[in-house]
Amino acid sequence: MLRLRTFFAAPRCRFSLAVLFAAAFAFAAAPVWRAHGQTTQDQSQPAGQQTQQPAPATPAAGGPGADSGAIAIPKKNPEDVTPPAPPAPPRPTFKNPEGAPNVSLQLNVPEVTVDVGVLLEKTHTFVPGLKPANFRVYENGVEQKIMGFRRIEAPITALMLCEFAARGWAFRIDMLNSAWAFTQSLRSQDYIAMMTFDLNTHIVSDFTQDKQQIQQGINQLAMESYMPAAFSETDVFDALSEGLDRLSRIEGQKYIILIASGVDTMSKLTLDKILQRVKASRDITIFSISTGGLLLEMTEGSGGMMGGMRDMTYLQAENQMRTFANLTGGMYFDPKFIGELPDDMRVINQNIRSKYELVYQPTDAKQDGTYRKLRVMLVDDEGNPLRMQDEKHRPLKYDLIYRDGYRSKQEVE
Repeated sequence: MLRLRTFFAAPRCRFSLAVLFAAAFAFAAAPVWRAHGQTTQDQSQPAGQQTQQPAPATPAAGGPGADSGAIAIPKKNPEDVTPPAPPAPPRPTFKNPEGAPNVSLQLNVPEVTVDVGVLLEKTHTFVPGLKPANFRVYENGVEQKIMGFRRIEAPITALMLCEFAARGWAFRIDMLNSAWAFTQSLRSQDYIAMMTFDLNTHIVSDFTQDKQQIQQGINQLAMESYMPAAFSETDVFDALSEGLDRLSRIEGQKYIILIASGVDTMSKLTLDKILQRVKASRDITIFSISTGGLLLEMTEGSGGMMGGMRDMTYLQAENQMRTFANLTGGMYFDPKFIGELPDDMRVINQNIRSKYELVYQPTDAKQDGTYRKLRVMLVDDEGNPLRMQDEKHRPLKYDLIYRDGYRSKQEVE
């Protein structure tokens, strides 16, 4: 029992010493707390009650009141506070009437592009340096305001449509010489195709930039020119219609170099139908070259009823070839000798590559599918017809090459 009491007595002494050290430390630190304005609990007051001390005064600026203590954030002057931005107005909304569907409005303003070639009548050279003010465009007799103007000189996309039938050896040789002369004026960026026709059409070469491929096709035809051809019929109307169909799938300006006698024998289309198709064609210009000119010149007026009928047939064929070219703004050629071909091809090349492009919005904006006649004239600064002179002040005649008209779009297109 004595040992048990001793064991419990030792902890009691340790506890007393710890309490004495804590009390001494608290008594020594009490004056320091009072010096700093801290409140201590009065031993005479009941537990849980504290003496209220006044709060330290804060300067007007909001800074600290002494060298030590908590740092206060400066107060903002109410007059310096920027008022918040007003809220954005609500977005206006539109509500369809009850039962009405959504409707979108699309306005299509048609534009017409007219390519005009200005060539001197004597030398067939292009006339440069013209300004927009020198041009007047009339649609169905009403003057139009030109909105766009530029001179164009670009690569060409052309189809050589050549007659190759048993009409006669002279006609085939003229066609081959004309086709070969045209290939000499081609450039590396040009796209050319070749198609022949008699009773049917035959594709010699599809569109290519390889001039030699076209020339190889011409050489192949030259080897067959002395052999009997399969058909003597020449369906130029059907062949031209097929050529227009093929070119209509290609974007941009296109050309048809029609090299033929112009005589049509068994086409399904009539002359009126093919003329309607030529008028309705868009961005396609036809240059026509007649074959057999020398033979017809030598045998014209040979006499007899058959001779007179033959002359009438070829005269009508010439008028048809000329009409195809005029309706589309092209040119017609009737060479008699092979020596004329280089100059004729140079004129075609000059006319194709160098033109003035005029753009206007027609005053008649109706899309009714009607045919609109076009007329272009050149004027000077005072509005009078333009007169040209050479270095010796001699008058120069010129020709304007452009489409006869165009067919407006239908609303359903």
